[in-house]
Amino acid sequence: MIKDITIGQFFPGSSPIHKLDPRAKILILLVYIITLFLVKNFFSLLLLFLFSFICVLISKISAKSVWKSIRALIFIVIFTAVLQIVYNKNGTVLLKPFPQFDFCITSGGVFTAVFLVLRIIALILLSSLLTYTTSPTMLTDAIERLLSPLKLFHIKVHSLAMMMTIALRFIPTLIREIDIIMSAQKARGAKLDAGKFGERIKALISVFVPLFVSSFRRAAELAVAMECRCYTDGANRSRLKVMRFALRDYLAFFICAVIFAGALVVNYVPLCQSLLFERVI
Repeated sequence: MIKDITIGQFFPGSSPIHKLDPRAKILILLVYIITLFLVKNFFSLLLLFLFSFICVLISKISAKSVWKSIRALIFIVIFTAVLQIVYNKNGTVLLKPFPQFDFCITSGGVFTAVFLVLRIIALILLSSLLTYTTSPTMLTDAIERLLSPLKLFHIKVHSLAMMMTIALRFIPTLIREIDIIMSAQKARGAKLDAGKFGERIKALISVFVPLFVSSFRRAAELAVAMECRCYTDGANRSRLKVMRFALRDYLAFFICAVIFAGALVVNYVPLCQSLLFERVI
């Protein structure tokens, strides 16, 4: 299961999402996240969820890869939903399985659990598209361009962008490395999936120690490779592809602005709330 995690991978393609300027995708994602956490009713959330779902369809990323990105965080999703169902006592009582205990399932808890699950899945869907449809090189350039005003405060923007991109790039590599090490340890008789919780934690030491050694060795090899290519931090360098906003980028900004503004209007205008759905949080 570990080797199936697709976080940080790039899938080349020719879809409209792939062709968007990386800076536009980052800005749209930031505004989307802010809007997603501002909305408080189901209609606004469903509008944003539908938007992320349509973006996935337009990107032509396989459903299997999208499901892998969700499955990697499914424990967090389920844990969040269970906490809301157990501890949220708002609304009417729907079920009280153990009358002798002060435990019941309420309508408020169920609605809040469903709301948070949809919010997390919507966040995962659109966030994953950023790395799925943008190459690490273009992502580095986009982050550096967007953070360029920080140069006025003598912040090394290029180094910051490079570190962020390398971290994203090596997530799949480290995941594959963990899978290889775990398979090797199991072949040597290590019981990583059996025994008590404390025994499993001790067994994982045989995985993490080689992983750290391999990570430091890989980092040293990367540093040597960059030095051999005459990489200099902060040097003025030209780019093969110069980023310029095209008509499709402005069209994407306009469509997203309309959708996000519509979600906020439905969320905050009292008339829309009374005509559509009650606030659940």
